[in-house]
Amino acid sequence: MMKILSLDQLRSERERLRRIGNRVVFTNGCFDLIHPGHIRYLQEARRLGDALIVALNSDRSVRELKGEKRPILNQNERAEVMAALNCVEYVTIFDEPTPREIIAALLPDVLVKGGDWDLDRIVGRDEVEAAGGEVLSLPFIEGCSTTDLIERIVRRYGVR
Repeated sequence: MMKILSLDQLRSERERLRRIGNRVVFTNGCFDLIHPGHIRYLQEARRLGDALIVALNSDRSVRELKGEKRPILNQNERAEVMAALNCVEYVTIFDEPTPREIIAALLPDVLVKGGDWDLDRIVGRDEVEAAGGEVLSLPFIEGCSTTDLIERIVRRYGVR
């Protein structure tokens, strides 16, 4: 089964999941260099429903958010790694500044972000709640971030 889908393919799959009564969970992010914080977060998100959709920021949007030296892994590599995780059913890549368009198109039953996002800052909240869904901010794991991981590598190996 193909897990990396375009938005159009994902819309069709979302409709199929809705017809069979599956609860769909959605999250998004850069997910550059998967680490234990990502894994715990994604596993917790998946426990909230029957299928987890992850929307990845494109390389261009990661550079806008994180700076010119990021991402470490390109969008296709990040999608491949994400799709290999058992807790993730579907992966898509978005190039827009925010995932609002994808969220509005899919209207997941649950929209989740990490605890570093207050509920009032979560993009797509209005659309999901208006459709009867719920929006959650899952606990943030301190010291588990890609930025922290890169800094540890630089300190340990002197890489610049």
